[in-house]
Amino acid sequence: MKRKIRVLVVDDSIVFREFLLRGIGEDSMLEVVATASDPYMARDKILEFEPDVMTLDVEMPRMNGIEFLKKLIPQYPLPVVVVSAVSENIFDALNAGAVDFVTKPDAKSSANWEMFIRELIIKIKIAASAKVGRLKREYVNGQPITGTVSIKRDRIIAIGASTGGTEAIFEVVRSFSRDIPGVVIVLHMPPVFTGMYAKRLNNSCLVEVKEAETGDTVIPGRVLLAPGDHHMRLNRNGKVYTVECFKGDRVNGHCPSVDVLFDSVAAKAGAAGIGVILTGMGYDGAKGLLKMRQAGANTIGQDAQSSVVYGMPKVAYDIGAVSKQVPLERISRQIYSILTE
Repeated sequence: MKRKIRVLVVDDSIVFREFLLRGIGEDSMLEVVATASDPYMARDKILEFEPDVMTLDVEMPRMNGIEFLKKLIPQYPLPVVVVSAVSENIFDALNAGAVDFVTKPDAKSSANWEMFIRELIIKIKIAASAKVGRLKREYVNGQPITGTVSIKRDRIIAIGASTGGTEAIFEVVRSFSRDIPGVVIVLHMPPVFTGMYAKRLNNSCLVEVKEAETGDTVIPGRVLLAPGDHHMRLNRNGKVYTVECFKGDRVNGHCPSVDVLFDSVAAKAGAAGIGVILTGMGYDGAKGLLKMRQAGANTIGQDAQSSVVYGMPKVAYDIGAVSKQVPLERISRQIYSILTE
């Protein structure tokens, strides 16, 4: 019998700790081995119980969750799923080393709480297989690659990512200068957070980054991020690309779906496209990337060593969708190399 995933629950509310203890414990693959009310107690529990995954509230007494992560991850590279209210603090937590996050429901509906527990259980299981402890970079202006691209109006770059994607996308986009062809991105992220994340990137990078709206044009120096809970696809009129954002059923378990975007880029851009698949659990984007490659596009996959979760890039590589597999830190250079061929 497979060993259960051992979970440490850290939250300052005894009521919420008990709720998580019961909810997580309902899954036969998970076992809550300990709980803690603050980071100091959590540190002791980590040493005593050696959990596989920790759930962590951000707002806590004595030391907040972000400071705890900054101190914890270098010493104990433990996968952490942040459980918090809707806040920009989530991105600070991810930047400090957390694998993923789940937002606390703000409604009194029991259905919302049940959905929350289901999502948390899924993310704990994903986190258990994640690689952590890699050096995290602060959100500051990186060194963009400049003066190398002669823009062709019909070039377009499409990127897809899931778990670990906030940091991976930042690593790629921070190297883009304003001469980069238009970029469209799908990141598996809930509503509200996609807008926050787009603003955060926009304030940290040379290119313009915005949460996409139907009718937005895809132009050099602009990055469009699919809004949470909406699929995004590419449309084309002559040499002008625009995006369409729409509600729809989940595809491969996700909305937005990377496959929906990549399928449209294959159809509308063909060989003018560059497809990039980054870290994430599952297989969303693999078939779409294969369609892009079959349509003549260049395709890039993140390698296993640099992926937080080598799921989506692995499936894409295994089915022949990836023409070049490279570490995360070399992906932007690879894109520019393709653009200058």
